[in-house]
Amino acid sequence: MKKMNTKMLVTAGILIALNIILSRFLSINAWNLKIGFTFVSVVIAAYFFGPLFGAIVAGLGDFLGAILFPIGAYFPGFTFTAVLAGLLYGVLLHKKQSALRIAAAVAIDQLVLSLLLNSLWISILYGSPFVPLLATRAVQCLVMIPVMFVGILAITRMLAPAREAVTQ
Repeated sequence: MKKMNTKMLVTAGILIALNIILSRFLSINAWNLKIGFTFVSVVIAAYFFGPLFGAIVAGLGDFLGAILFPIGAYFPGFTFTAVLAGLLYGVLLHKKQSALRIAAAVAIDQLVLSLLLNSLWISILYGSPFVPLLATRAVQCLVMIPVMFVGILAITRMLAPAREAVTQ
């Protein structure tokens, strides 16, 4: 990641604000399910500036959203998962984008981070049995995988012309 400049700081602030809005106000939330478009701000950050920037936007967006607009008790495991997602998208989408790389990013995010890791955090936080929780959360992943794939494919193609201007 290159040295942080004013344009990057302003972009980070806007993407963190977008992350909070998408997560806290424009998502469908139940105690163990969340369907929304929070990934959009993280993907944009990772696409333009790389893994570290994606991780920062995801982590601060999750933390500030949880503190300013709590849905339940704050649990740092969810912030850790968000940071990992930002790193993942940066590693797979910053330099080169293809349908295969997008599919890999979405699959790892949904199957490993969301289904396994976030289910573990929910199990720990609420004392729910882990395996039955996986069954209900698998529905969320099945819904989100195609939504995220199409969304990320559209985002990366739509933002490609602006990439040079934003990253300079």
